[in-house]
Amino acid sequence: MSLRWLAAVGAGVAMALAFPPIGLWPLAPIGVAVLTWAVAGRRGLVGFGLGSASGLTFFLVLVRWITVIGVDAWILLAAYSALWLGLVAWATAIVVRLPGWPLFVAAIWVAEEALRDRIPLGGWPWGRLAHSQADSPLLPLAWLGGSPLLTAAVAGMGACLTGIWFAVRRGVPLHAFGAAAVIAVLLFGGLLLPVPVSGESDGGPADATIAVIQGNVPRTGLNSDGQRRAVLENHVRQTQRLADDVAAGLVPAPEAVIWPENAADSDPLADGEARAAIDGAVDLIAVPVLVGAVIANPREPSTVLNVGIVWSPNTGPGQMYVKQHPVPFGEYIPFRAALASLISRFDQIPHDFAAGTESGVLDVGPVRLGDVICFEIAYDDLVRETVVDGARMIAVQTNNATYTGTGQTEQQLAMARIQSVSHGRTVAVAATNGISAVFLPDGTRIGQIPEDVAWQIVARVPLRDSLTPGDVLGLWPEGIALVVSVLTVALGLRRPRGVWPAAGSGITPQGTGQSRREDS
Repeated sequence: MSLRWLAAVGAGVAMALAFPPIGLWPLAPIGVAVLTWAVAGRRGLVGFGLGSASGLTFFLVLVRWITVIGVDAWILLAAYSALWLGLVAWATAIVVRLPGWPLFVAAIWVAEEALRDRIPLGGWPWGRLAHSQADSPLLPLAWLGGSPLLTAAVAGMGACLTGIWFAVRRGVPLHAFGAAAVIAVLLFGGLLLPVPVSGESDGGPADATIAVIQGNVPRTGLNSDGQRRAVLENHVRQTQRLADDVAAGLVPAPEAVIWPENAADSDPLADGEARAAIDGAVDLIAVPVLVGAVIANPREPSTVLNVGIVWSPNTGPGQMYVKQHPVPFGEYIPFRAALASLISRFDQIPHDFAAGTESGVLDVGPVRLGDVICFEIAYDDLVRETVVDGARMIAVQTNNATYTGTGQTEQQLAMARIQSVSHGRTVAVAATNGISAVFLPDGTRIGQIPEDVAWQIVARVPLRDSLTPGDVLGLWPEGIALVVSVLTVALGLRRPRGVWPAAGSGITPQGTGQSRREDS
C-alpha cells in the first residue's frame, strides 16, 4: 500500500478520534489536512478511492456503537457513509488546481454535509466535522453561522495546514505565513464574538427554574412489558424524590419538569395504570411535566407515535409534539414489504413510527420550549424550526439505553452543546439512563448526570427570544457552499491537465514549483 493510501486511512482514524468519547478535537483539521495532501495531484477517481478508504475507517471507528444492533449493520452503514467522503476527496483533487483552493475545500465539506444531512430518507448527519468541536475554541463560531460555519472552519484549517506544507517545501514563506494567519483567525477569532448568556424578557420571563429527570433503566430480569413498567416507575419515583427534596428545602421548586423519551413506553392515554402513575407524580411536584411517551396513532392504527406530552397537575395531558424524523431502520422500515422477507431482524420493529408534521414548540408552565426527540438534535433544520417558531429554550428528550457505554451518548451530547450556541438557547437533555445535562446559551454545562444513575438536575436557566446570526442566515450558507462547490469543480475539470497546481497557489507536492500532469 502506497504512502498516500496509508495517509488516507490514517486521516480517517484521526478524524474519528476527534469526536467523543475520545474528543481530541485538533485531530479533525489534522485529518482533513492529511486527506487533502493524499489526494492533491491525483486523478479525480483516484481521489474518490482515497476518500472512500478514509471515510470507511472514519465511520467504522465513529459509529462502532452500531455493533449493538449488528456487525452487518455497522459495516453497511460505514460503507455507505464512506462514499460521501469519497465524493469530498474527488472534488478536492479537482479544486486544488485553482487559486484560492483552501476556501473551495472548505465549501466542499459544507456542501457534502448539507446533502448527506438530507438525502436519502431524510439524511444521515452523524460525523459532521462540526460535531467534533464542542470542546474547542471554535465553538463560538456556531453562534455566527451554525454547524456549517464550524465545519467550514475545521475544513479550512485543514486545507491551510496542507498549504503550509506545500509552501514550505517550495520555499514560499509568504504563502505559509498567510495560511498560518488564517488558521489563527479561525482558531481564536470566535473568542471575540458576543455570544449571549443572559436571559431576555421580550417574550416572557427572563429565566426559569427547570428540572431534568433521569429515572434510569433496569437491565435484567424483566420481560419487555415489565421493562416498560419499570422505566415508568423509575421516573415516577425520581419525580417523587424531587418533590421530597423541594419540600425539605434541599433544591428550589422547579417551574417545569422534563422527562426523557419513552419514559412512558406504555401508552398513557390508553393505559389507565400508566396514566394514574403519571398523574400522581405530576400532582405531587405540582408543576407541568413534559412526558416522553409512545402512543397509538389515532389516524393510522397500524403505526405508533413518539411524542412529548405536556402533563399538567389536575388537568392531565395537554399539548403534544410528535417526532418529525423517525429513524429509518430503527423506528420504521422503509420498503417494509420488500425488506422484511429478506431480513428477519426487522420483525423486532413490528409497528412503524409515523412522522409528525409540526414543530415542537410547547408551553410547559412559564417555559415556551422547543422539543426535539433523540436523534433530531443532529438535524439543524428541525432545531432551528422550533427557535424561529418561538421556542425560548430547547429540550432534548432521548432514550439511548441500547447504547450505554458505547460512546454514542457522548456524541449526541456534543451535538446538544453545539446547538445551544448555534441558537443562543439553553438546552436541557433528558435521557432515560444518561447522559442528561443542561447547557447555557454559550455552551457552558451547568449540570450532568452520568449513565446508569437515577437522579435529577435542578437549575435556574436563561430564556431568550433573539435569533442568532446563524438562525437569521438559515439555509443560505449551505446553499452558497453548494453553488461554490459545483462551480469550482466545473472550473477545475476545465483546467488543462498539465497545469497543477494553480499558478501562484504556492503548493506543489514535489516542492520544486514545477507543474504536474494529471487527469481529472
